[in-house]
Amino acid sequence: MLKEYLQGVFDVGKRGDAREESYYPALKNLLEAFATSSGHTKAHVTVLPKKTEAGNPDFRVWDGKQHIVGYIEAKPPTQENLEVIETSEQLKRYLYTFPNLILTNFFQFRLYRTGELVDSVRIARPFTVFKLKSVPQVEMESEFFNLLEKFFAFSLPKTYSAKSLAVELAKRRAF
Repeated sequence: MLKEYLQGVFDVGKRGDAREESYYPALKNLLEAFATSSGHTKAHVTVLPKKTEAGNPDFRVWDGKQHIVGYIEAKPPTQENLEVIETSEQLKRYLYTFPNLILTNFFQFRLYRTGELVDSVRIARPFTVFKLKSVPQVEMESEFFNLLEKFFAFSLPKTYSAKSLAVELAKRRAF
């Protein structure tokens, strides 16, 4: 599964004219393949979903029961330092609003829960694609699948208790 994904990322990257969005199909296919193989067969991945109160994350994952699993924000694969992105206003909004979020550059995946980094895995090295012009080797495969399992196991119901609704509404007033 990861070999096919990295082959897809390489195929897009080797052309030399790709934008961030050019890599979205490879990531969507990986997420759907993982969901199917891990028993999350009703999961739905939406690329470029409708705008949310916090902005426009690149992917929204549903569990097939009208519950949001989480959001994914992608950055170009040439953006190697994702720690820098954590300090951006965009990501601060996302971390504050979305309780289950992955930040990725298509090679590194960082999972956040309620604004805190809980897991980070690099599955390959971007320089292999862009400098060495070859398909990168898969790294940390089992750790990556564990990260995805944590992500897919989360579910945020669309209904709220009075207290949780008040908290959610307060969040929206903050921005």
